[in-house]
Amino acid sequence: MTYDHRHFGRWARGFGGRHGRSEHEGMRGAARRGRIFDQGDLRLVMLALIAEHPRHGYDVIKALEEMTGGEYSPSPGIVYPTLTLLQEQGLADVVEADGKKLYGATDAGRAALEADKPAVDAIFARVAEFAARSSSVAPRMLRAMENLRTALRLKLAQGGLTEDRLAAIVKTIDDAAAAIERT
Repeated sequence: MTYDHRHFGRWARGFGGRHGRSEHEGMRGAARRGRIFDQGDLRLVMLALIAEHPRHGYDVIKALEEMTGGEYSPSPGIVYPTLTLLQEQGLADVVEADGKKLYGATDAGRAALEADKPAVDAIFARVAEFAARSSSVAPRMLRAMENLRTALRLKLAQGGLTEDRLAAIVKTIDDAAAAIERT
């Protein structure tokens, strides 16, 4: 039997890609290494960001991306509903500025942050640690992973992959994974 990209379906198309985003999956692989935000953490971080100074939703996205060294960029589908939730809870208020919504923390929002200060500080420390760890390793690691991804896609796209060739590729990948685990 010969194999080509059609036999591997979504796996071949999505190897290393992002499908079905959630709050934790926009981290370019960080979700596989461990979640950066536990349930409710992102809400607290966003509240802290708008407590620093009022921000547009896009500015919140950029601030989160910057905080994580570019490893996490939440989608607008995560940010805007969370900002709306903060507003509904009375923790944030919104003003229109140049046709855009500007979100800021209310007194109740600042009080909530102060009440949860140890948790907020722990979250920010964890994010800083994550960003420091990721920034030194990520670019080289991502380049190597992209090289593997490209090589596999090209090989699958060529078609005519025999059982022997497939077995050789699988063995090479398994051997590489074992070598990585040993280091």
